[in-house]
Amino acid sequence: MRVAVLQLTSSDDPGENLATVQGMLHEAKVQGAQIAMTPEVTNCVSMSRAHQNAVLRPEERDEVLAGLRQTAAALGLWVLAGSLAVKSAPPETRFANRSVLIDAQGGIVVRYDKMHMFDVQVSETETYRESDGYAPGDRAVTAMTPWGMLGLSVCYDVRFAYLYRALAQAGAQVLTVPSAFSPGTGPAHWQPLLQARAIETGCWVVAPAQTGRHRAGEGRARVTHGHSLVVSPWGEVVLDAGVEPGVHVVDLDMAAVDAARGKVPSLTHDRRFAGPT
Repeated sequence: MRVAVLQLTSSDDPGENLATVQGMLHEAKVQGAQIAMTPEVTNCVSMSRAHQNAVLRPEERDEVLAGLRQTAAALGLWVLAGSLAVKSAPPETRFANRSVLIDAQGGIVVRYDKMHMFDVQVSETETYRESDGYAPGDRAVTAMTPWGMLGLSVCYDVRFAYLYRALAQAGAQVLTVPSAFSPGTGPAHWQPLLQARAIETGCWVVAPAQTGRHRAGEGRARVTHGHSLVVSPWGEVVLDAGVEPGVHVVDLDMAAVDAARGKVPSLTHDRRFAGPT
């Protein structure tokens, strides 16, 4: 699987972000990518709920998703929209943080709504309450591609190892972790968490990330950690994209999944246990 990892500094303007990503998808295709993956909230990075309400749309009317589907079909390229912020169907008033896999004909293969909400106080100046604005999903999702099976997740999900074990035991060979990771936790936690998920499951882990300071016409500007990573099933970091936006193409050897699991078949060693009490 030749995958293009797109590292972005998305703004709070969906139309501007679409144009940026479409240009990067063309670059990915020129580099021979078969599938391209974008970060979390590709369509709009905003800390203002009022602005989000003004510019976000339901999935069927989201201009970024429509544009990505058109570009995927035009290029014959699979695209994982790492996540898009979209309005939910009533009566839910909160948004969905939705990962969407698009095939090379522009069709939607699967959707995954982020399950674990980033409700944390990293420091006195960095607090997030994702659940105030976003409704959590309740279903794990895998998807078959021509090159192997993906297991979908989004950002804060990475701290919940049981999700990735379930995805791997359901057949996933590549775990996707599109993110907009906090600069407060990123330097300490980002890489070791992704390596742990790869080692525990014997999967490739592909984690396209938002990076830098995100331009905001309204509300406080957000800053993200960057360092999009690709980690092998043995836990080796084969790509660290640093902090600049760009397109990075990596070949994933799917035989490495079987090799890692053959050496350490821990996915088959589950045990039932009692307690703790």
